[in-house]
Amino acid sequence: MTCDGKFLAWVAVLGFCRRMPSEKYSDFMGHQASHVLLKDRGRKTVSLAHITQLVLSHNKLTTVPPNIAELKNLEVLNFFNNQIEELPTQISSLQKLKHLNLGMNRLNTLPRGFGSLPALEVLDLTYNNLNENSLPGNFFYLTTLRALYLSDNDFEILPPDIGKLTKLQILSLRDNDLISLPKEIGELTQLKELHIQGNRLTVLPPELASTADTCKQTQNHRRKIMTNRKRSAGNP
Repeated sequence: MTCDGKFLAWVAVLGFCRRMPSEKYSDFMGHQASHVLLKDRGRKTVSLAHITQLVLSHNKLTTVPPNIAELKNLEVLNFFNNQIEELPTQISSLQKLKHLNLGMNRLNTLPRGFGSLPALEVLDLTYNNLNENSLPGNFFYLTTLRALYLSDNDFEILPPDIGKLTKLQILSLRDNDLISLPKEIGELTQLKELHIQGNRLTVLPPELASTADTCKQTQNHRRKIMTNRKRSAGNP
């Protein structure tokens, strides 16, 4: 069976695997999945259009087949901890995708058109081999992003276009090789968490103060909520 066939076989048996005891899951996926055919009893092709969540984490996938685009209703796609080196351009056809986890793979570039995911809210690219030159020209068109995880990569600079992601609430850049941050980071007025530890920064842009104020206000708001909850719990 081809790589694409195996991939779609995994998709076909995903629901069944979720109902299996955890100790049998790995053996089934490794030994049986490649023998599953995408045919129903009437020998007709099974439609996969209904799938909204696909979790293939902790496997040994090296590629993502182009026909991933057939899963048009996908909202959650998780490839965490595989061996994927590149993505097909067709991944940008997943117009309903909200959560995409590509962490802990071997990516050193992202495909052309990657920024054409109009519903994407959470993107995890941690533990790859990405840098500022790995991002396609339209990457910062992902203006619906609320959380962007780029930790444990090879970024030395953060492109100024980061300021276009105005809905970001979480930005994680820890353990890169950053030597500076662009002033445009101050335009992320909804940012609640900024993780930049483990880099080579020697100075921070003054514009970061506005982002810090937002984070501080959020922390104060959380403290007030917790305090009020404790007081309410203490009342008879």
